[in-house]
Amino acid sequence: MQGSAVPDHREPTRVEALAFFLKSRVFIARRLLRDFKAPVSKHPSASIPADAPVIAEEHSPLWTQASPAELPLTAGKIQNLRVACAALNGVSVPAGGVFGFWRQMGRVTKRKGYVSGRELRSGCMVPSLGGGLCQISGLLHAAALKAGLEVLERHTHSMSLPGAPLPPERDATVFWNYVDLRFRAPFPWHLHVRMTDRDLVVSIRADRAPEKIRAADAPKFGGSPMRAKAEGDCLTCGVTSCFRHPSAIAGHAPSAGHTAWLLDGRWPEFDAWCGLHAREGDRWFTPLDGARFGKANYAWSVPDGAWKRHATVQTLIRSFRQRRIPAQGAVRQRFMLAAQRRLAESFAAELDPLARHLVVSQTLLPHRWTTGCLGGRTFDVLSNRWPLGELQARLDRASLAHPASDTIRDFRADVALLHAETEAFAAAARIVTPHRGIARRFGAKALLLDWARPQPIPVDPAHGGGINWFFPASALARKGIYELAEALRGSGDELLLLGGAKEGGANPLAGIRHRRATLPELGGCTALVMPAWIEHEPRLALLALASGIPVIATDACGLPGHPLLTLVPEGDAVALKIALARHRQTDIHLPQTTA
Repeated sequence: MQGSAVPDHREPTRVEALAFFLKSRVFIARRLLRDFKAPVSKHPSASIPADAPVIAEEHSPLWTQASPAELPLTAGKIQNLRVACAALNGVSVPAGGVFGFWRQMGRVTKRKGYVSGRELRSGCMVPSLGGGLCQISGLLHAAALKAGLEVLERHTHSMSLPGAPLPPERDATVFWNYVDLRFRAPFPWHLHVRMTDRDLVVSIRADRAPEKIRAADAPKFGGSPMRAKAEGDCLTCGVTSCFRHPSAIAGHAPSAGHTAWLLDGRWPEFDAWCGLHAREGDRWFTPLDGARFGKANYAWSVPDGAWKRHATVQTLIRSFRQRRIPAQGAVRQRFMLAAQRRLAESFAAELDPLARHLVVSQTLLPHRWTTGCLGGRTFDVLSNRWPLGELQARLDRASLAHPASDTIRDFRADVALLHAETEAFAAAARIVTPHRGIARRFGAKALLLDWARPQPIPVDPAHGGGINWFFPASALARKGIYELAEALRGSGDELLLLGGAKEGGANPLAGIRHRRATLPELGGCTALVMPAWIEHEPRLALLALASGIPVIATDACGLPGHPLLTLVPEGDAVALKIALARHRQTDIHLPQTTA
């Protein structure tokens, strides 16, 4: 059937299509009346207990048809499955409760995110809004049988579908709303539905597994025995005179798919890597046209002629509000997470189903994972910070070392957000980062970039004739100020602080010679010292190394190896004190370098 018209193929007519439409409306009305008399409850979504055993699981491939001609409808099917997964995942059904597919899903509409996908109708694979949902209904039915659930209603397809792994006795089709799938169990159970980059996976979990799981017999509910296999779809059948053929359907054309770049703040390392890997036909989503608005942190180098979309109004509002909140602390962190979530949702709403690969900024990653837009796709992550779970674990260790600090534990992200990011990282193809510590955290999955090389600054080898240390941050516990103060106490050395924020209660710098500094003073210091527990973007340390200025830092700063770099463990004031003493003895700057 694929490639050219089949001689004995009988074309559907518009009259037949109209008759089908009218008959379906009668059946829909009849079902609505029956459900009004005997309603089926819609069950809420809930967090699935971590210890709930999986009593049944089924999976099937997503990209069963990926030729350029058939990709548009296949991609549409997968988009419809993303929407369905969001509606079904986490559904918790009580003992004796009836699960109804359409009661949980609701009607298929464009507003919910459904698009044109593949649907079997009158022996043809035709474009239809919401087409492809039968893949998830079939897996639901197969899993229900395996879990021993009582199947109350089930209908089979009239033909075998391309790429369908289920035999007739496990198959189940649905059509709003009179062709339904319903089952129940004498025990409470939970539904877990997810998409990997390759498969659709349906799991049934129970709070406690029944002593015996008995596979129920498949009841006979309508439909007909499976017969000939349907080949291809409307885009490849070759019957060009049919009113359903692509020549009569706007918006359908062969496609090889494309990459979507879903980006937030710009780092020069990421900008260069994205430009190197971008291809014609890709789609770019950025918060703002940074070059136009003079915002370097959003000035992504989008290739000429590329399709691009900006969240300009949303980003300008975010920037305006950001200036009116504290420079640090819980209020700011909550605001930033909320702003990142809104940006992620905005981009997800405009993502084309034909985007088969994504490149995602980490700040948007957990929010995009929860929207479901990463399912059925491969994706890379541009990682500019420690994962939330690792970040908060590091802060917790710092808090144990410095219980007097009121800045280390001022904010923790929601547990659900941490789990979402962890799952997204596990599903990612690559983690792209210049940060050495983060790259080691992800092992073979990490793609390590070189840090951008800054222009050296002038240095003063005499550095004022005394010993002075440059601290490129505010005097905060997470940046290692307690360890540095302990290492300097009693030395008489001068400490230059670049930032102005302070610990709210305790004063770790009591008895330490210190003052606010400016960036040009870096060139006259003995060394830059950054004993941080957390540091994601060590630009000033890189500048110091490029200028021939020694750097003392922790591994958490993610710096590359360098002759002028001395590493000390996080939280180790003794090791830091020894490193400072060694630099007092050498007390020289090397010639400027571009390393």
